[in-house]
Amino acid sequence: MDRLRKHLTRALEAHLAGEPLRLPEGGAVLWNAFTSLSRARSLGPVGPNPIAPSEIESWMRLMRMPLEPRHVAIIAELDRIWMQNAYSKSKAPEGVETVPQRSEHALTPKLFDLLG
Repeated sequence: MDRLRKHLTRALEAHLAGEPLRLPEGGAVLWNAFTSLSRARSLGPVGPNPIAPSEIESWMRLMRMPLEPRHVAIIAELDRIWMQNAYSKSKAPEGVETVPQRSEHALTPKLFDLLG
């Protein structure tokens, strides 16, 4: 299974880099599960959210697809790579000043009231 994980993660990395998708033998079921879950992922204020384990569990029940923990771990690894790629693309070009996504200041009651 470790070999399948390595081949699937390499295939995803290559695909995200613009190469044609080349799935390893036996990887289509997990790839299809990942892409189905990825299409349904939620979005937060700064971009896509990771696929939650509860979403994987719900998908498994809805699709009647019994996945083992090692399969779920592969889907989680594919999601980690996808998320890393998604947020690396959101970086501003060199020389462009940006505002940090997280404040350096703690949220106080006054600041909370100001935002509301």
